[in-house]
Amino acid sequence: MASQPPRRVLRVAPPPAHDGGRCPPEEGLYRTVQEAIDAVPLGNTVRTTVVIPPGVYRQPIYVPKTKNFVTLAGSRPETTVLTWDNTASRINHHQASRLIGTGTFGCGSTIVEGEDFIAENITFENSAAQGSGQAVALRVTADRCAFYNCRFLGWQDTLYLHHGKQYLKDCYVEGSVDFIFGNSTALLEHCHIHCKSQGFITAQSRKSAQESTGYVFLR
Repeated sequence: MASQPPRRVLRVAPPPAHDGGRCPPEEGLYRTVQEAIDAVPLGNTVRTTVVIPPGVYRQPIYVPKTKNFVTLAGSRPETTVLTWDNTASRINHHQASRLIGTGTFGCGSTIVEGEDFIAENITFENSAAQGSGQAVALRVTADRCAFYNCRFLGWQDTLYLHHGKQYLKDCYVEGSVDFIFGNSTALLEHCHIHCKSQGFITAQSRKSAQESTGYVFLR
């Protein structure tokens, strides 16, 4: 029988209660999603699953290019929510702008730059109000990334598929203006695309017909 590839599992404590109170996390649990990601070794080559229990996690998330093979695993996208409210003109983040960038590029509630990333059963949300301008829920600048049964919520520029190759299956994407955009090669299979107002849905940004990037939508 062939041996299974090595794996690592990290677990996150539930988020604070609505009143702001929080009990100390159980031994072996990380206090935040970012703390668990930070615990992944630099140059990681082992599939590492960060298990996120139900709850609303109000925090920006950054998966750097030094942290590959990371999986974020929720239970259901309706109950496991990663949310923040940055906009292109107002970024509040624990990482410096020299790392995450500025403007639309740097305002993602979740930013993924580590390759071979997987997310399953999670909502990625930018909770900035309608009319706030560019407000990215998720930016992906990484190759071989996959999203299963995830939701992407926002208004303008919700899902930024910036670079690399991505696969999305059984996902829900909503927005109002250019809410699926970037210059990646992406396959969206059996995904629900919901336009919240009249506007362009996609803005794939390749500059010429000679480029091989683009989006494919399969029902």
